[in-house]
Amino acid sequence: MATLIRIEEPTPRPNAAPQGFALWELGFRPFYLLASSFAALSILLWAAQFSGWLPRPYLAGPLWHAHEMLFGFTIAVVVGFLFTAGRNWANRPTPTGWRLAALAALWLAGRVLVLTPYGWAAAVVSAAFPIAAAVALAIPFWASRNQRNYFFVGLLLLLGLADFGMHLSQLGVWDLPAWLGLQVALDVVLFIMAVMGGRVIPMFTNNGVPGAGAVRHEWVEKAALGSVLALLVADLLQLHGPVLMALALLAALAHGLRLALWRPWTTWRAPIVWVLHAAYAWIVLSLVLRAAAELGWVANSAATHALTTGAIGGLVIGMMTRTARGHTARPLRADRFDIACYALVLLGAVVRVLLPMAVPQWTLPAIGVSASLWSAGFALYAVRYWPVLTRPRLDGKPG
Repeated sequence: MATLIRIEEPTPRPNAAPQGFALWELGFRPFYLLASSFAALSILLWAAQFSGWLPRPYLAGPLWHAHEMLFGFTIAVVVGFLFTAGRNWANRPTPTGWRLAALAALWLAGRVLVLTPYGWAAAVVSAAFPIAAAVALAIPFWASRNQRNYFFVGLLLLLGLADFGMHLSQLGVWDLPAWLGLQVALDVVLFIMAVMGGRVIPMFTNNGVPGAGAVRHEWVEKAALGSVLALLVADLLQLHGPVLMALALLAALAHGLRLALWRPWTTWRAPIVWVLHAAYAWIVLSLVLRAAAELGWVANSAATHALTTGAIGGLVIGMMTRTARGHTARPLRADRFDIACYALVLLGAVVRVLLPMAVPQWTLPAIGVSASLWSAGFALYAVRYWPVLTRPRLDGKPG
């Protein structure tokens, strides 16, 4: 089965240090750096909003926080990854140079505008980024007739529409809750993670852990991906109660079985692999919590933060370290800085989701501690990988 992304074994030149500035050479470079920096900075902005230091932003409070974690942080990583993987899939160039810089500037403009009173400008620019990225990805796919991956173009377009729909609700153009666009976007991101995880996690497991024996079964794959699409339809129809609970439980069962087939217990000696398994386990937990929320047993926010801080945060930090290493010809082994990033992000998720459930009166302190841990993990990545992402590959190859 075709792989999602090619990871090359490094062949560094022994006496040649990389020279020059390579930030615009391939999509993962600017967008990994922007996303990790924004993950750390957004916590300070979140605190500034709570403190009333920001002058009447267009999006404020929890809505801004949720919007920016999805349409700012997460989409930046997704686009950086797809531009990098898409070059391998299509054997055609994806945006580099000034085109890549222009897309990064568009993303940055969206982050600034949502903090201003200019709602329409924020809506147009923020939604334009995933749509522009979809067009940029469609060009090499179409040129190579890479039909197997056309759906990624459609998913980016759907994210752009969900973003714009959320803004239309906020601007009072239509009578739908703004949170509907956010939930649809969460489902789309969950589907992207499920597809990417299914392609790379078993491969990385077998490559990184000899004898691990991670396998995929077609019917399990179809059940796992189909259940996420069913949840997406249910959310579009705004279904709740027994129907949504049943769909979430079936999805949890399918994804739990899928993870078991990848044999995560064999990976504990390989942090660069086990972090992906740990993150995927948060998908299963988020689905269980979503079913429990429909019964009123837990707050909806528990399921949402299990998916965002745990699954998205864990997969992002795991893939950002691995692909940055692979595509700059560095060893595919996590060093102590990488492991610290993994620990901070995943511990932040544990504190945010599980501590308030166990001790509800500790919810506010848990949020503060979790935010500090999670943002520190991405801040460490940004500092540690700045020279990696801005300098040429060690083996002198392009990219």
